[in-house]
Amino acid sequence: MAAASISVVGAAPPTADRTVTPLGQVIPAPASVDAHGTPYRITADTRIRVDESGEVRKVGEYLADLLRPSTGYRLPVTPSAHGGGGIQLRLGAKELGAEGYRLDSGRSGVTITAAAPAGLFHGVQTLRQLLPASVEKDSTQPGPWLVAGGTIEDTPRYAYRGAMLDVARHFFTVDQVKRFIDEVALYKVNKLHLHLSDDQGWRIAIDSWPQLTTYGGSTQVGGGQGGYYTKAQYKEIVRYASSRHLEVIPEIDMPGHTNAALASYAELNCDGVAPPLYTGTNVGFSSLCVSKDVTYDFVDDVIRELAAITPGKYLHIGGDEAHSTPHADFQAFMDRVQPIVAKYGKTVIGWHQLTGASPAPGALAQYWGLDGTNPAEKEQVAAAARNGTGLIMSPADRAYLDMKYTKDTPLGLTWAGYVEVQRAYDWDPGNYLAGVPSSAVKGVEAPLWSETLVTSANIDYMAFPRLPGAAELGWSPASTHDWDTYKVRLAAQAPRWDALGINYYRSPQVPWSTE
Repeated sequence: MAAASISVVGAAPPTADRTVTPLGQVIPAPASVDAHGTPYRITADTRIRVDESGEVRKVGEYLADLLRPSTGYRLPVTPSAHGGGGIQLRLGAKELGAEGYRLDSGRSGVTITAAAPAGLFHGVQTLRQLLPASVEKDSTQPGPWLVAGGTIEDTPRYAYRGAMLDVARHFFTVDQVKRFIDEVALYKVNKLHLHLSDDQGWRIAIDSWPQLTTYGGSTQVGGGQGGYYTKAQYKEIVRYASSRHLEVIPEIDMPGHTNAALASYAELNCDGVAPPLYTGTNVGFSSLCVSKDVTYDFVDDVIRELAAITPGKYLHIGGDEAHSTPHADFQAFMDRVQPIVAKYGKTVIGWHQLTGASPAPGALAQYWGLDGTNPAEKEQVAAAARNGTGLIMSPADRAYLDMKYTKDTPLGLTWAGYVEVQRAYDWDPGNYLAGVPSSAVKGVEAPLWSETLVTSANIDYMAFPRLPGAAELGWSPASTHDWDTYKVRLAAQAPRWDALGINYYRSPQVPWSTE
């Protein structure tokens, strides 16, 4: 990959009386921080200079778009020029891996170095957090715009760092999904798992089975009109996520959680009778008919069409809470469906019940059990991990963002217990499940189920302040993991959320500013 750079030129004035965000006060915690030297100041003379690399120019334009409204500066994005100083974003440091970066800041400028565009983007998120929270506002603010001096060297602990949004129980528009993407990108999340189908609604257009959306997508929990994404809208979500260096992972849950499909097409039911649409919140009552060939024609069509508009590596096939599917049928179903995913060039992800069948080579199992889950079920997952199945860690009583914080939380569910902010943060994905080799843990994901969520403000309230903790568990070295220092960094994020209009829960466990 050819080297590339962005240069931002500006002077650095005396700073003895300035308040500067400490270099390490970011989330996720960087792998290495060496604070030293004089801060750098972005001024009205700042220019963002890029070379001819299209990917680098995109990062430069993204940075300019972030900074222009609040600083009021022109920040022209122009071709790069030789010379030092300013802020430079450079590609070429291969030792930093696919997503790592190094940030060097001092009086004469800031340099962010990365091996790939994703690393530059993540470095920009760190730079963003080092600037005052008012940088997030959409009107001109007074500044000054100072970046603390020193060096950050940072690479992620796990390659998979996900957030899931359930658009099936309640439907969320393209713009609402984009808002969520921007929120998680700030914390270096790199996977967006979209739960696209469930008993209450089918949310992605499938040309060969059109009633899935026109009928199956016509409602949601509690009633209401529901909704769905056209293929063009889904592609727009994928494109937008890619611009924030997130990979979209679509999920079609099966063989259970399928009432919307069963209601849309009678032939998918063993008795040939379509059930009514469902707007409640019970689980485990629906199942595709495992013995019918038409079921696999259906699955093949859905996976084929969805894979064709999903550029990422993975396709999630669910597999949880298939209580109405006999175990032998569940095993037979997974044995037929996993090769279909492979046929269309994708890698299987399933909920951890997939380990009760025979996970395909390369498949990932997403663990969503509890601290108190039956030891035999945990051992089943651990045995699969020892046999080569990778794990994504999403324990429900730690990582599920839809669990109530306390008994007084107005939104959310309680079946996995209450999950306050410290509980959501204070666990280690690498040793959470006994008997699992650390090498089998591929990452962390924070799912947000939407039975009780209707608005973006609802999403924000349940995701914040817990989501940044999940992101830190996925990115930061285990050696940085410490609740007492994390809660201080977390509290410092609140003015940024205020500036961004993010509605959040003011947990009494976090020392929020009283200003």
